[in-house]
Amino acid sequence: MQVIERTLGELDCRVVDTVADGAAPAVVMVICHGFGAPATDLVPVAADLLRVAPALAGRVRFVFPAAPLSLAEVGMPGGRAWWHLDLQRLTAAIERGEFRDQRAKIPEGLPEARQLLYGLVEEIMQEWDLTADRLVLAGFSQGSMLATDVALRLAEPPAALCAWSSTLLCEQQWRELAAARGPLRVLQSHGRSDSILPFAAAEWLRDLFDEAGFAVEFLEFPGDHTIPAEAIQRTASLLQDVAGA
Repeated sequence: MQVIERTLGELDCRVVDTVADGAAPAVVMVICHGFGAPATDLVPVAADLLRVAPALAGRVRFVFPAAPLSLAEVGMPGGRAWWHLDLQRLTAAIERGEFRDQRAKIPEGLPEARQLLYGLVEEIMQEWDLTADRLVLAGFSQGSMLATDVALRLAEPPAALCAWSSTLLCEQQWRELAAARGPLRVLQSHGRSDSILPFAAAEWLRDLFDEAGFAVEFLEFPGDHTIPAEAIQRTASLLQDVAGA
């Protein structure tokens, strides 16, 4: 397994490759990190998945794009974002235990982030001779919202979507897109005591997927805003199914 730094589309990426030189991967998984994380934040997930499912070795290629926006100017050196957040408002809401209903919100910067992830997907599909049924889109927190938005809009549905600690945004748009999407496999995980993105809002997102007829596996766990071991295990199982491992 090797880690390569390269630009795909217009995004700087870490590519973790388990495939022999010149061979085509059975599946490619694109994983988008969350708000405020460094570009390398989720790279260890590749090793975690391979540890759980050794049969994936030689069959999967992982792509970890770095979000385009630097947060150094807001006191988070090394932190990246797909779109900016009002940190003061977010922090105050968390401290007050305020429920954050974002169903009607279309974040400023989401369309630009969407186009960047589109560009990455188009390049890897062309360069690696990849069809949509061998592509898995995934993300954590803000990255999961972007992965969801793109999974609903691609010309052909990806093999699966993994949404770790996500929430419902752009409800009207997503509901219309989901209804027209056709079959999509979804793995969604969320902590019941999530202090950043409320569990109830994750249930709204799950219900939207269910109503669209998606094959949804919803993993709730007794924790906060994180990716638990059980989500890694379920994700590894999903990847094995897609890869035929």
